[in-house]
Amino acid sequence: MLTTSATRVLGPDDLSAALAVLNQDPVANAFVTARVLDSGLEPAWLGGEMWGWYRRGRLRSLCYAGANLVPIAAGPAAVRAFADRALRQGRRCSSIVGPHAPTARLWSHLEPYWGPARTLRRRQPLMATDRMPPGVTPDPAVRRVRKEEMDIVLPAAVAMFTEEVGVSPLDAEDGGLTYQARVAETVGTGRCFARIEDGRVLFKAEIGAVTPQTCQLQGVWTAPDRRGEGLATAGLATVLAAALAGTAPVVSLYVNDFNAAALTVYRRLGFTETGTLMSVLF
Repeated sequence: MLTTSATRVLGPDDLSAALAVLNQDPVANAFVTARVLDSGLEPAWLGGEMWGWYRRGRLRSLCYAGANLVPIAAGPAAVRAFADRALRQGRRCSSIVGPHAPTARLWSHLEPYWGPARTLRRRQPLMATDRMPPGVTPDPAVRRVRKEEMDIVLPAAVAMFTEEVGVSPLDAEDGGLTYQARVAETVGTGRCFARIEDGRVLFKAEIGAVTPQTCQLQGVWTAPDRRGEGLATAGLATVLAAALAGTAPVVSLYVNDFNAAALTVYRRLGFTETGTLMSVLF
């Protein structure tokens, strides 16, 4: 039994305790909760490590350490402990992302050693809704992408990622194989939606992380030459309806605070801010 403040790597026996921490904020923690539920905290399936911070023998805070470094329910002492562990291990992540306060604090500890960041997104509104908006008609042309349409949707997915992150996923060390596998999984599970005309994607969006409490929309993209026509609003209404009907009772997403056009669309669809995230991209 841990009787003082300490951190350790969690495993399957810690699943219930970890979920209790994650469920303190199911919307903000959707991504990590989905990973934990899918893997059962089995290291081979988690895609990284889950660090737990204990105070007086009780699990209080978490930090997911995989492709992303994600602090959860972490106050100053927990953040300091997670930063020390991250520095001992060395940077293995491509980003740090999570609720604004602990993420900003974690970066303040790591920046002298890991900085400068390639891109810093200090304020990203986290938004959610549990109902369809009045006065918005879903786009009947938006549908689930079929497995045989992978070659059609992949260029749009790469364009979205490149526009959002600033680098192409195809430039990764593995030539983009991991990214392509993720897109294929999203398509294969019926969570990728698009409007396709003449073999070209005009709009796309995905249902990403899924938990019993919420799901998170991601990969929202409209072809540049078709922006301003309302395709995103109507298309997302279709995806929102599908998500609420068959995936989770609450639908969330997060957006860069400087993306005024996207914020306008999301607010029109009834999404309201429930928190603020922060991302550090390397």
